[in-house]
Amino acid sequence: MSAPKDKRPIIIKKVSGGHGGHHGGAWKVAYADFVTAMMAFFMVMWIMGMDAETKDSVQGYFQNPVGFNKGFGAGANPMSVGNSIRNQTTVTVALMSREHQENQFNAVAQRIRSRLERDAELKRLAGNFEITVTPDGLRIEITDAGAGDTFFALGSSQPSPTAIRAFSLVGEELSDLENRVVLEGHTDAVQYGRAGYSNWELSVDRANAARRLIVGAGVDHRRVLEVRGHADRRLRLADEPNNTANRRVSFLLPFNAPGDGSLVEVPASEPTLPESGAGQ
Repeated sequence: MSAPKDKRPIIIKKVSGGHGGHHGGAWKVAYADFVTAMMAFFMVMWIMGMDAETKDSVQGYFQNPVGFNKGFGAGANPMSVGNSIRNQTTVTVALMSREHQENQFNAVAQRIRSRLERDAELKRLAGNFEITVTPDGLRIEITDAGAGDTFFALGSSQPSPTAIRAFSLVGEELSDLENRVVLEGHTDAVQYGRAGYSNWELSVDRANAARRLIVGAGVDHRRVLEVRGHADRRLRLADEPNNTANRRVSFLLPFNAPGDGSLVEVPASEPTLPESGAGQ
């Protein structure tokens, strides 16, 4: 009789191996990240090779793509909806950086000062021009001198030959900028006793006379945002309300806001309520 056979069970082990290669998707994510990084790298290198003006345009696009595209016609430019500038009936406000605008303002201020020094008639009045770059924008203030009739006769809004020369000079230098312009007129506290015509009307009329002169010198009339009259409510020399230095005309060019292509908000003017008597 033969020996019994081994009856131990046969155990079959199945090892499930990982499916790599084209069966996995992790490599696709890594590859997409790599392509994105390379695209960003080449865009940075491309922008670094541009001139300053083109860089400002690219910056304006990424800050406000919708506002930037409104100025272009149809086309295939990837940085806009087109490559040809449309004819617009409204003033185009450039989306420039604040630093670039400050540089422009400082250049204009320097040119005005230089021209005043070279002008034999206006050189003596250079001290009456105050030109500053403020947090709101470029401010140019022209104060009266002497008896107070250098730029306007007493109680009049008719500019003198000196005023025509001075305001036209300012207008010529502002004509190349794209910022809007706010004009303000101020009087001293002296009342001139003219029925139905007060310091309010006089200050507005003098600011409006300055507006006509700068527009005549080349400033696009559509850039004029406001013409204000403050009468004697914002005295330059509060302790000397009758001082002729309080009689002045101011020009404010607010910074263009790159966020939406609009201007920075300018403080509202005071209401022009009529008063009895007129100032100088």
